[in-house]
Amino acid sequence: MGMMEVSHLTRDYGQGKGIFDLSFSIAPGEVFGFLGPNGAGKTTTIRHLMGFLRPHEGSCTINGMDCRKDAARIQKNLGYIPGEIAFFGDMDGWAYLSFLQKYRGMSGGNRMMELIARFEVNPKGKIKKMSKGMKQKIGIVAAFMHDPAILILDEPTSGLDPLMQGRFVELIQEEKAAGKTILMSSHMFEEVERTCDRIGIIRSGKLVALDSASALGAKHRKRYTVTLATSQEASDFATAFGGEQNRLNPCQVTLTQKQTLEDIFLHYYAEEDKP
Repeated sequence: MGMMEVSHLTRDYGQGKGIFDLSFSIAPGEVFGFLGPNGAGKTTTIRHLMGFLRPHEGSCTINGMDCRKDAARIQKNLGYIPGEIAFFGDMDGWAYLSFLQKYRGMSGGNRMMELIARFEVNPKGKIKKMSKGMKQKIGIVAAFMHDPAILILDEPTSGLDPLMQGRFVELIQEEKAAGKTILMSSHMFEEVERTCDRIGIIRSGKLVALDSASALGAKHRKRYTVTLATSQEASDFATAFGGEQNRLNPCQVTLTQKQTLEDIFLHYYAEEDKP
């Protein structure tokens, strides 16, 4: 059994909106990338995993516990970054983080202070007056500071500059090495490629692809055959462009074009737009 199990999960909002018969599993210690544009069903799926929504059909569990019925038990060892972070606006950053420490029964603040330094967080002042990026950093500190075994991250680097995005990728890589189980929804293809073991692509509430980044890339490679006038020209061409000369027909060269994760993602959505 996986650490996270989504089985035939359905929530139908009508007019084709929602998620439909969604099934996937995330193994212990796996980082799972969840890709799809706004409105595809990523956040709806995550809200079910967090226990905020009751499925119309199907189920979802974390560590063998029902996400709706056992939400309180699950969340004791879970870190969460919502797609739209909502804070107590009149509370200042230090007060908010201190509140979370007490709520979670944390005895020390070493991890919190390490994250504050790492992401250059300034928790002074009211949260409602902070920039989008600073609010996101506080959300990251809040999600990771109690060292949870499970993390659910919905667009975690939204509003961060490239330097902080890079630091976040390093943090995920460290958490992965420590055996954490992570579901990460993201629009940042590079960070998904650098951190995720497997990737699920959701389109119109249905899972249309589920595999490792390398396997998806191999599946969607494009191959071209070029015919030259002579075998010597073909040999020179193959050397210059990294192609493979055909042994049976030495005037032909085969070129293989690797697809990026963004290319693969767009391929699935281009299919949807076809008449």
